[in-house]
Amino acid sequence: MGKIRVQLFCLLALALALGGCGPDNVVNDYANIQTEEHHLHFFGNKYEASNVSVIEEILTAYMQENQTVLISYESLKSNNYYSALARRARAGRLDDVFMINHDSYLDFKANGRLADLTELAEAAPFSEEMLSQMREPDGRIYWVPTMVSAFGLYCNLDLLAEHKQPVPQNLAEWKAVCDYFVGQGIVPIVANNDVSLKTLALAKGFYPLYQQVEQAAAFALLNSGEASLSDYLRPGWELVQEFCAKGYVDMAKALETSTTSDDLREFVQGKSPFMLTGAWAAGRVKGMEPDFEFLVMAYPVLEDGCVLVINPDVRLSVAAESENLALAQDFVAYFLQEENITRFANSQASFSPLLGDYRPNLREVQPIVASYRNDTLVLASDSGLNFPIWGIAEETARDLLSGQDLTTALQQMDEQVVKNRY
Repeated sequence: MGKIRVQLFCLLALALALGGCGPDNVVNDYANIQTEEHHLHFFGNKYEASNVSVIEEILTAYMQENQTVLISYESLKSNNYYSALARRARAGRLDDVFMINHDSYLDFKANGRLADLTELAEAAPFSEEMLSQMREPDGRIYWVPTMVSAFGLYCNLDLLAEHKQPVPQNLAEWKAVCDYFVGQGIVPIVANNDVSLKTLALAKGFYPLYQQVEQAAAFALLNSGEASLSDYLRPGWELVQEFCAKGYVDMAKALETSTTSDDLREFVQGKSPFMLTGAWAAGRVKGMEPDFEFLVMAYPVLEDGCVLVINPDVRLSVAAESENLALAQDFVAYFLQEENITRFANSQASFSPLLGDYRPNLREVQPIVASYRNDTLVLASDSGLNFPIWGIAEETARDLLSGQDLTTALQQMDEQVVKNRY
């Protein structure tokens, strides 16, 4: 067996053509020097060291079993990634394997850019509930999740205890704690300009549909235009507006705060009791060694409890026009092996999309684990929606943070749904 080497480099020509090169743009080649015959290109939005190390382990293990294969993994952060992915698609230069979300999937599927992954998806031990998110009406599957992420309320336990305030278990308690801290001149919630407020609105607005198992019927009405998104999400956006108006969130700061970067740095300073962001960042927060204890819990937005927002995440797809189609599909099937999925999900304090009782072992996210095991769940970007809910909700949140009135923001949200249905 040849020696496995790892090269880290940035390709200027690729960067100029397809999306930029910098601290969040890294290309990794994992190659067997002596026997390379096939080269797979893998593009993703996972760039943090903890995530990339697990991806590197999976790629290296695959190449040890397939010694004629070289795999290059390139990463870009969050929204920059999806912009670059769209440019590559328009230029006809999609990578063999890439990460996709609900919004980009709608466009790629409509334009025939995705390979059929039905056979390998059905061979993996996904639950029927997960398969129902993946399947198209004709039964075909074009993406597979490698984890199930969650969004949570981070609580600074030391700061709450210092002020003799409880960890909130329902909406009334959460508002009371926030009112107390505002009265002390402290902004209680660290929020970012992406996932924080839109997931809060989705939790509050969509939960009644999921609780009553009426989401499929409601989404059909939204898809046909017989109902408006604001008919369901108004209560959620009213809650967001209330939080902003009462000073629970610093609107101007949130508008400039990037997801799981700026917000984490602010939270670990220990000045605010709460933060809204992805639970997958809990390991990074712990690694930043804050001088306080924290936990991550579901959103306390109900009169009598909490709602956990989850998402089938880090979805892998294969380019329909890949010159290495069979090999790319084989690699995706390898990634889905239980051992690989477990390591990858655990590295991000997330859940496995496969059957079984796996749960992340990070102590700080155990309240999230408890919520995941009951029925207080809402999907952040349900596949039953045929419009880009993730991007539209982000735009609405930014409109409200910019000071736009609720009526106008909701009207514009509904107009975006009409313009962007597939």
